[in-house]
Amino acid sequence: MDLVLNPIILSVVLLCALCLAKVNVLISLLIAAIAAGVAGGLGLTKTMTVLANGFSGNATTALSYILLGTFAVSIAKTGLMQLLVDWLGRHMAHRPVAFCLTIAFISCLSQNVVPVHIAFIPLLIPPLLALMNKMKLDRRAIACSLGFGLTAPYISLPVGFGLIFQGIVADSMTSSGMKTTVSDVASVAWLLGLSMLAGLLFAVFVLYRRPRAYRDAPLDATLAEASRGGRLTAKHWVTLAAILLAVVVQVTLESLPLAALLGLTVMMVGKAFRFSELDSRIDSGISMMGLIAFVMLIAGGYAAVLKETGAVKELIEGVVPFIGSSRILAAVIITVIGLIVTMGIGTSFGTVPILAVIYVPLCAAVGFSLPATVLLMTAAGALGDAGSPASDSTLGPTSGLNADGQHDHIWDTCVPTFLVFNIPLMLMGIIGAQFL
Repeated sequence: MDLVLNPIILSVVLLCALCLAKVNVLISLLIAAIAAGVAGGLGLTKTMTVLANGFSGNATTALSYILLGTFAVSIAKTGLMQLLVDWLGRHMAHRPVAFCLTIAFISCLSQNVVPVHIAFIPLLIPPLLALMNKMKLDRRAIACSLGFGLTAPYISLPVGFGLIFQGIVADSMTSSGMKTTVSDVASVAWLLGLSMLAGLLFAVFVLYRRPRAYRDAPLDATLAEASRGGRLTAKHWVTLAAILLAVVVQVTLESLPLAALLGLTVMMVGKAFRFSELDSRIDSGISMMGLIAFVMLIAGGYAAVLKETGAVKELIEGVVPFIGSSRILAAVIITVIGLIVTMGIGTSFGTVPILAVIYVPLCAAVGFSLPATVLLMTAAGALGDAGSPASDSTLGPTSGLNADGQHDHIWDTCVPTFLVFNIPLMLMGIIGAQFL
């Protein structure tokens, strides 16, 4: 009974139930965080204090999304994005499978080559909705394609966001008593990327291959305006230079806010847009990415509440007696715990340090090797990004695919990505840990 009443389990079940009932994800996350604090004995007042103080955990991420949103809107209003949209329209109009795989490839670039993360989605996807409607393409396949590109590359490759994530895994495991390097993480993490690729192919070729009809509805005004293009001019070259600078700054200094800010500065100085238009660019960026930024802030507060209650440690201690000496049972329980925790917090980057404190000694006690522990640790982090209602990797695809109000965040993004990615990730983590 104590295990069932654990604040993490209670709050995550509540979060999922509210989201499935189509309660706004921001409100659902707030209610779930309050429930976790109250169930953990913090009381309502202290829970709200810890929740608010915990916003700082994802403050950099939230700032990044606002600035990246502003940068992305500025890029789109030069017409540069429309060049890509036009190319896709000419070459993919009657090839739905190739279209899905191309979107997945573009999404991959946003993690490792041009690290703008989800900021490209509300600008690239809405102008393509009419083309998808003509193809009768099931948008759940596109949600899976985007989700794959937003998650698999940073899990598998130590480049761009991948270098940051794998560094967090290595540092967290080392500080918890198991010396780990980024090379150790990269040597096994590609297996998880492979499992996600299998899930993507199943979604595109089998699960969501059948035609699905959508009506041609008007886009959100901000996105519609941002999607207008123009001929190639000098401002496009300035924009390309700004993008290149943003990439270099992000890779070298590992600061997304600084990269976006410098990119905006180059565009403004190079007259890709006028200084007098800066306010409207920021307003559009906040309009496009503001909800996601606030969800990330609350997710940081939710993580702080869970830490304060000690619920993660209690959850682990509650299941240890059931493990015994069975490595397969241990892997199953460890993976399920990771799923529960990350589904609530919704970010692999923020979850890994929380889980490592308990995962590392538990895996060592059961007899898992370093590669097996790395695999389980990385899989646990990826589970939240791939299917959580509070993840930027699910919120991002919804922001683009729902531009005309015909794509549900939970049933059309979270449930499909959970099915095609989380199940393969869990299986790879559990089975792979037995042989590494």
